[in-house]
Amino acid sequence: MKIAFYTLLALIAFAGNSVLCRLALGEAVVDAGSFTSIRLVSGACVLGLLLQLSQRYSRRRHQLSQEISNAEPSESHRGSWRAAILLFVYAVGFSYAYISLDTGTGALILFASVQITMILSGMIQGHKLHITEQLGVLVSILGFIYLMLPGAAMPAIPGFILMSIAGVAWGFYSLLGRGSGHPLADTAYNFIRCIPLVMMLAAVTLFDAYLSLEGIILAILSGAVTSGVGYTIWYMALRGLSAVQAAVVQLFVPVIAAFGGVIFAQEVLSMRLVTASLLILGGIFIVILGRQYWSKPTAA
Repeated sequence: MKIAFYTLLALIAFAGNSVLCRLALGEAVVDAGSFTSIRLVSGACVLGLLLQLSQRYSRRRHQLSQEISNAEPSESHRGSWRAAILLFVYAVGFSYAYISLDTGTGALILFASVQITMILSGMIQGHKLHITEQLGVLVSILGFIYLMLPGAAMPAIPGFILMSIAGVAWGFYSLLGRGSGHPLADTAYNFIRCIPLVMMLAAVTLFDAYLSLEGIILAILSGAVTSGVGYTIWYMALRGLSAVQAAVVQLFVPVIAAFGGVIFAQEVLSMRLVTASLLILGGIFIVILGRQYWSKPTAA
């Protein structure tokens, strides 16, 4: 029950990021550059605080056994510049994409791109696709084609491209983070490493910047709560989830985000988005099941 609760909170946080970003940028209460900067800096602050609290708790817990050194993350558990750059690219693409994308559409493109990136990465590393995995990839591609067919409900192409780039960056960021021995420390240091990049972004977008109290609050909530706390809760949930379970449950995020957009941003669900979602997420689901179950006898 605890793992299920953590998982539900994390999924709501992921969807919440999409809703908060769309509320801020769709209503033009803050520019995309400022939203990204405030989000990353507030996330770094909260994660740094959580890391400090975690280390203090670990020190107290290990005082009697004199294992205080284990409380401190080693140099190998302090993230990396490569991961920080990927995190920054994801955050920038995510923000600028939501200027023109609806909440559910953006979340669908993002998480589909994440899964496809991870699947293709496995193929490059030598994993041969089973027939069921090939079928799943084909279904997902058809879903993307249908989503982008010309028409009134077609997503804006710049937003589609930017969100796809964000998804690819987050996919590689997730691959780098697999097997992390100290996920909270790695994530906190990755956010902190983004601060110099944030300063460069702020300098480039200075003359286009505009802020409002509402926009600042939405950006802080996105960075401190749905990103900082949300990512921490997700790592807590991952301890009790298999790789397949973790991949499958993330497919519910676009669904939650779409309903969040309807409730909080007064958006309307189109039949094109619903149909494309079923095709794309259904295809990815087939790939995940094929990889976990049906491809094992072939590999053996």
